[in-house]
Amino acid sequence: MGVMKAITGAEAAAEAMRQINPDVVVAYPITPQTPIVEQFAKFVANGVVDTEMVPVESEHSAMSATVGAEAAGARAMSATSSQGLALMWEIVAATPGLRLPVVMSLVNRTLSAPLNIHCDHSDVMGVTTLGWIQIFSENAQEVYENLPLAVRVAEDPRIQLPAMVNQDGFITSHAVEPVEIFEDDAIRRYVGVRSMERALLDLNHVETIGAMVLPDYLLEVKRAQEEAMSHVFEVYTEAGRELTAITGHAYPFFETYKTEDAEAVIVVLNSAAGTAKVAVDAMRAKGKKVGVLKPILFRPFPYAAVREALRKVPVVGVLDRSMDFGAYAPVYSEIRNVLYDVDQRPATQSYIYGLGGRDIMSTELESVFDELLGGTVDPEHQRYVGLRE
Repeated sequence: MGVMKAITGAEAAAEAMRQINPDVVVAYPITPQTPIVEQFAKFVANGVVDTEMVPVESEHSAMSATVGAEAAGARAMSATSSQGLALMWEIVAATPGLRLPVVMSLVNRTLSAPLNIHCDHSDVMGVTTLGWIQIFSENAQEVYENLPLAVRVAEDPRIQLPAMVNQDGFITSHAVEPVEIFEDDAIRRYVGVRSMERALLDLNHVETIGAMVLPDYLLEVKRAQEEAMSHVFEVYTEAGRELTAITGHAYPFFETYKTEDAEAVIVVLNSAAGTAKVAVDAMRAKGKKVGVLKPILFRPFPYAAVREALRKVPVVGVLDRSMDFGAYAPVYSEIRNVLYDVDQRPATQSYIYGLGGRDIMSTELESVFDELLGGTVDPEHQRYVGLRE
């Protein structure tokens, strides 16, 4: 059993970082990520952690310094949102190819323009192809537990890839809720000490990190990177099992809620999954069999497991909090891929919701369920929840 604290999602991330006690943290403040590094800076100033915290002039510099520290052999972490992630994109793209297990908190926020500081997933969906492990969090409790899990997975010798832990800006990052904080020693034993293997400061085993690779070897390098990503499922499962021994909680690739006999299922990420569960309960009370599937591990995407979970559902609605202009929305694309080889393929419908932090109400999700159950789906065209006419 842990100690219950009333904290925000941002503070939950800082609490996890305090227990991880990274060697280096580099970050630049940006709304709504700022409270993470603000709270962690207090831990540094008060001597609660041994971390070297480096203030820099931009997010590009933040990720550059984080990469440098990680390459040297330090356990390095960072945090950002939205335009900050966009500014550090060059280095975010380089980190997986350098095989550096950086762990970063990403507090999801709209990419401009127009300028908006509230939540949607346009920032994270812009980097899904770069090679980062991506874990999503419905609430502050999941934020807190997903960070040490991410460290263990990223640093495993079979992986050595960076990971980002997502939470919804303001909705999760600034909302206070009870979070169970487990013993410091248990979490620190769990994450262990970062291995110095492949570290620039390991002078007994000199290596080059970031050398130029010409056409004769780049394909082989990227194939090795993909092979490492394919091992994430087994490592995530193993690391999750060990974390369960501390927390008593499970760490699946995705969560299902009342899907066993469902005639319609909604797929949705992060905080809106909680609202969807409320809508499911309301629909069930009316005798309507509906459920929710919440992806947690989004990269790599667990296609086979999700396919098995959805293959017998008559109709699936996918809610995206971002758009891919001129193409299917990001999560909807994944679900279409999942269901492509199913013999009796479920009907699907794409929905866009919550852009720029617009609230989604459980009553709106009940209407989505009614639409799905009514059979009025159009798989080729996305619909909008709460769109002003």
